[in-house]
Amino acid sequence: MTPLMKTYVLKLYVAGNTPNSVRALRTLKNILEEEFKGVYALKVIDVLKNPQLAEEDKILATPTLSKVLPLPVRKIIGDLSDREKVLIGLDLLYEELSEREEDF
Repeated sequence: MTPLMKTYVLKLYVAGNTPNSVRALRTLKNILEEEFKGVYALKVIDVLKNPQLAEEDKILATPTLSKVLPLPVRKIIGDLSDREKVLIGLDLLYEELSEREEDF
């Protein structure tokens, strides 16, 4: 039997097609494709088109990335250009390092 893999549920809040929004989405997709192939669901929410969703989730700035699952919920604000900060901020790097240590 193969062990169950965690699925990461993420929401990226952007404000239109601004350079920061485009950079955040591109950077996030690169991270997800390299590190979390097939074990994530990403929803991109444009707060200009859906302001009520941003209000419900208490989003105060864009771009904001929110990790919904697995718990706890984590948020990181900015263009996500610092890969390590993104992984640490969302508790993804810690889990990745822990799993690697278990392999030894």
